[in-house]
Amino acid sequence: MLGIALWLILALCWLLAAEGLGALWPRALVRVSTEEGREFLGIRYGQEAVPAPDDAPEARELRTLLRIGNRDLYGEDFVWLPHSRIQTWRFPADAAVVERLEWGPFYGFLSSVITASGTIAAAEEIWPVLQREMAGARVRQRGIRHLERKMIGDINAEMERHRLALKRLELRGALGAPAGVRRAAGHREALEALQARYERVAKDLWTQREDDARHQAVFTSVDGRTKSLPVSSIIRVHRPNRLSWFGTLQVYGDRIAEFIFAEPREANSEGGVAPAIFGTVLMTLLMVVAAVPLGVLTALYLHEYARQGPLVSAVRIAVNNLAGVPSIVFGVFGLGFFCYLIGGTIDQLWFPERLPMPTFGGGAILWASLTLALLTVPVVIVATEEALVAVPQGLREASLACGATKLQTIWRVVLPSALPGILTGAILAMARGAGEVAPLMITGVVKLAPELPVDWTFPFLHLERRFMHLGFHIYDVGFQSPNVEASKAMVYATSLLLVGIVICLNLTSMRIRARLRARFQGARV
Repeated sequence: MLGIALWLILALCWLLAAEGLGALWPRALVRVSTEEGREFLGIRYGQEAVPAPDDAPEARELRTLLRIGNRDLYGEDFVWLPHSRIQTWRFPADAAVVERLEWGPFYGFLSSVITASGTIAAAEEIWPVLQREMAGARVRQRGIRHLERKMIGDINAEMERHRLALKRLELRGALGAPAGVRRAAGHREALEALQARYERVAKDLWTQREDDARHQAVFTSVDGRTKSLPVSSIIRVHRPNRLSWFGTLQVYGDRIAEFIFAEPREANSEGGVAPAIFGTVLMTLLMVVAAVPLGVLTALYLHEYARQGPLVSAVRIAVNNLAGVPSIVFGVFGLGFFCYLIGGTIDQLWFPERLPMPTFGGGAILWASLTLALLTVPVVIVATEEALVAVPQGLREASLACGATKLQTIWRVVLPSALPGILTGAILAMARGAGEVAPLMITGVVKLAPELPVDWTFPFLHLERRFMHLGFHIYDVGFQSPNVEASKAMVYATSLLLVGIVICLNLTSMRIRARLRARFQGARV
């Protein structure tokens, strides 16, 4: 049975890799002509047999699923084409795949490039000019993002700080005192200066956006429609029917790098999952940091200190029953206890000026991690108790006979010997908690998080922020996306990534456990 389970896991990983990473491989663009005189340009995504009617079983035929892209022109992304209506299949060499920020991919032919100096339409110059324009657009976009996120973001943060300081003075009733009046006047002067600075930066930003919008690339669809795209909106453009083997590998590598390191776009159905990766790893580490000490202390008390009797037996039964409680129940408890009770109290005591907007009183990565810590702490308790039972009683007696106290015996003899078993509980808790989604949906996870929980703003680690999670990302893309067919590859790839992260975390813990086991076994000998 263990062998069957391993083969099933390997088969699952192979399916996820084939469907997820395989979809990132550049495919040829095919131009299809039908009997009705229509033409389509797209990528073949699949083929199936159309069920034949009962009265004519010989009428069964095949049809091909073609991704035609250009959703802003056609209103649809995929089309089924019966083979009986197809006249010709062609692979035009100049057909281009344009991966852009919005509306999904565009399939067509590059007709001209509009630069600051004029329009370039010559066939021998147009592609090098587009590449140079895209390189310039990336430089301009870095400047625009610096203005948006750094300069304007810092100004807004500083203005918010002064606004909250004014509200804090008002809530404390300090505006009637001379010192409070002076402080309020200082905050208002700072706000006026920041507002003037904001207007200057916003004007500069508007100028840079206007300059960037003048650079356009004009494409023509297979049916003759033209589409003008800002060069800065183009992420990647290539002609798959002319790619060499090295060029194909380069595009494939760029897509994999984008998937791992970029932010999502197009309702999470395209782009990358970097924020979700960061949120998953950070939440799992916070969960382990909270669950393992609590579980170990509980197991130590139950095994080493508590007098065995009906009460301790009832506690053990309750711990075992907690392991079988549905995860959504823990989510509801976390929402009520952590988010509303503890978080709401923190807001009332330390952040009253921010109300009614909650700081800690809503969903947050801290509360999600603590909720999953409660979910997984029974696993740690059971594993730790088993590890404590496995420690020979003679080690305890020898330590006590040498004059050590019970606390010293537990800390220096029992816990080091039981540490490999404790890490086993941490591994099991990590594996379960990393894949849970239901509790997170009501305690802090979101579809798209504009800010990561870690940045360069003091206090650097913002546990009150909401976060993205790979498990919720899979659910959202797989079941909430308006473009189901286009989202399948993202679902498979994200699932493979989540499995890989869990395996990497578990392997790291197992390696540490193996080293500790070898160390203490050697010391015992």
